[in-house]
Amino acid sequence: MKFQRQAKILDLIDRFEIETQEELTDHLRALGYSTTQATVSRDIKELRLIKTLSAETGKYKYAAAAAGAGDSFTTRLRNIFRECVTEINSARNIVVIKTLPGLGQAAAMAIDAMRVPEVIGTLGGDDTVFAVMKDDDSAAQFSKQAHEILK
Repeated sequence: MKFQRQAKILDLIDRFEIETQEELTDHLRALGYSTTQATVSRDIKELRLIKTLSAETGKYKYAAAAAGAGDSFTTRLRNIFRECVTEINSARNIVVIKTLPGLGQAAAMAIDAMRVPEVIGTLGGDDTVFAVMKDDDSAAQFSKQAHEILK
């Protein structure tokens, strides 16, 4: 559940301009996550989220740490991915990723948050993720990298 919640947090801060922990907690509760502000605070710390100034509103919002601070952030995404994934296969430009039951969306969100340039998009179900790649070679390379993460 923790990995799903943290992956959802990454998705929420990517889609919405969330200014406060209370807003983030409200978003999670609206999606059916039973969570407290203390839990969200720990998640923010573990994910190494930072506050940045929004160009649109001029207000501060949560964001994923920049590349300079990315080691911890990338490590966290890799851990989420590692905990979720059970099998990886590719066919042409599509990579099919099997996960533990209920963690497909968490794995898909982790892939999206990694911002791999070769990934065109992901679709996460209950226990399966479809990742569409730019071409066949990108799929093979991504599969190889994903297998390395699982080791």
